[in-house]
Amino acid sequence: MSEKLPSVDVLVVGFGWTGAIVAQELTEAGLNVLALERGRWRDTPTDFAPTFAQDELRYMWRHALFENLAHNTLTIRNNTSQTALPMRVMGSFLPGTGVGGSGVHWNGQTWRFLPSDLEVRGHITRRYGAKAIPADMTIQDFGVTYDDLEPHYDRFEYLCGTSGTAGNLNGQIQSGGNPFEGVRKRAYPTPAMRQAYAPTLFAEAAAKLGYHPFPQPSSNLSEAYTNPLGVQLGPCTYCGFCEKFGCGNYSKASAQTTILPVLMRKPNFTLRTEAEALKINRDSTGTRAVSVTYVDAQGREFEQPADLIFLGTYALNNVRLLLLSGIGTPYDPQTGQGVVGRNYAYQRTSFVNAFFDDKILNPFIGAGAHGMHIDDFNGDNFDHGGLGFLGGGYLGVLQTGARPIETHPVPEGTPTWGGAWKKAVAANYLKTTTISTHGGVMSHRGNYLDLDPTYRDVYGRPLLRMTFDYTDNEQKMAHYITDRAADVARAMGPREIKVVYRDGSWDVVPYQTTHNTGGAIMGADPKTSVVNRYLQSWDVSNLFVMGASAFPQNPGYNPTGTVAALAYWSLKAVREQYLKSPGPLVHA
Repeated sequence: MSEKLPSVDVLVVGFGWTGAIVAQELTEAGLNVLALERGRWRDTPTDFAPTFAQDELRYMWRHALFENLAHNTLTIRNNTSQTALPMRVMGSFLPGTGVGGSGVHWNGQTWRFLPSDLEVRGHITRRYGAKAIPADMTIQDFGVTYDDLEPHYDRFEYLCGTSGTAGNLNGQIQSGGNPFEGVRKRAYPTPAMRQAYAPTLFAEAAAKLGYHPFPQPSSNLSEAYTNPLGVQLGPCTYCGFCEKFGCGNYSKASAQTTILPVLMRKPNFTLRTEAEALKINRDSTGTRAVSVTYVDAQGREFEQPADLIFLGTYALNNVRLLLLSGIGTPYDPQTGQGVVGRNYAYQRTSFVNAFFDDKILNPFIGAGAHGMHIDDFNGDNFDHGGLGFLGGGYLGVLQTGARPIETHPVPEGTPTWGGAWKKAVAANYLKTTTISTHGGVMSHRGNYLDLDPTYRDVYGRPLLRMTFDYTDNEQKMAHYITDRAADVARAMGPREIKVVYRDGSWDVVPYQTTHNTGGAIMGADPKTSVVNRYLQSWDVSNLFVMGASAFPQNPGYNPTGTVAALAYWSLKAVREQYLKSPGPLVHA
């Protein structure tokens, strides 16, 4: 039996980037905000001190910052003919837990989506015709435009102190920036990071081939910065322990280093850690959320009432909580009807190793968002006519720090163990770099999320089941952009290259990206989306679902910048419209 607690104005479930942004914005509006976080408290000086934060074994291989799969996992299959089995070991993606969520261990890559990414179905139809979109490709427009989100992208970049070089400033293309980006109203708050040797070689080779290299937009800061909340961040030291690690230098933006020093002092904000949400409860009409049932670390069950509820958990967990709560119609891939779980998408990666004899590249110097890229083959920045696929991705040298357990590049034909392997690692470690590709995934009728009929968690609830595989579209796209990466690699003048396409079905074992999207997608039609353009549930008007679960498909970029921009966009509507007149912000 749950113990019912006093009601609050706003209840936030999950306390990562979006949870912190929601709490900061709505406490500023004068509301009493309570956040529930299933993991424990994490803070920079106590959890990520430089004396132990650079521990590859602890954080990368023993997964100290990630979900405990013995407590909560999901089942996975490539298609409906297979039996889904639980993910027992972290691999392809790494959901975080604890205060700050995945924003603690992210790499700091802070992208804006292309304008066409947000209107992909409309854009493709206008450029290539409706027949260019296969019948089973379920892509749709986000329901918001780049112009809608531009001021909110800007706000997040200035919160983080993002380092970069503008490519399109007020409609004027800027030298050294990304010429394909949407128009930005002002420059990045801090200059781009200084580049190491390998990214510089990549940029020189790409430019010779006629491409447009630019520095990775980075929330690993190039210099000291004070954000609009008055929080100070320090310059990156290029230690090489960034993605999958917390930052002890206060130089990687996270909720801890940008918002919490202000938010945690507010009398109208409360955070409860080790509090796992079990279900969203509704009133007798089913159209209003009244509370969330959660369990604490001692196993005690509580019911927390609230006037306004925000889901800000990891994308997969948002979808699962909606399904467990019976909010929205579950998606059925056979009929194509239903919305919750629809349009799950991932990303498609590959890489090319370049081995040199005469260049010392010092790959151990790095940061999570330190590198040079080209966007010439991302989104619809190139003509897809006759190519047989849609979409694309960015490619470049992202030098994150070649950590010793993880990094041992060797040429083709090298034995996989023994003295010859050790000799090859020693000979090539300092003289090898990698050009990576980071491709998008178009949503597909057969890729979706639902509840598993067999496996349950420690509370007896069904696990989330993921059904996902790459389609021919993604395989063709990946080959095309990987071949372009190989072209640049050869132009860098190495002794030899090794091309890794990663062909075949999606595999949960090797790490690829922690960019799971969809399942609670946004849109203009409640028949094909879970939330409206303001991330408000079509079915329950006082419930807002934040995060990448809202993406109708997954573009080639890392999602964090757009996740944050959508949060600010949604909260602007909440503050300016919903609080004055509670109810649906969009009428179907």
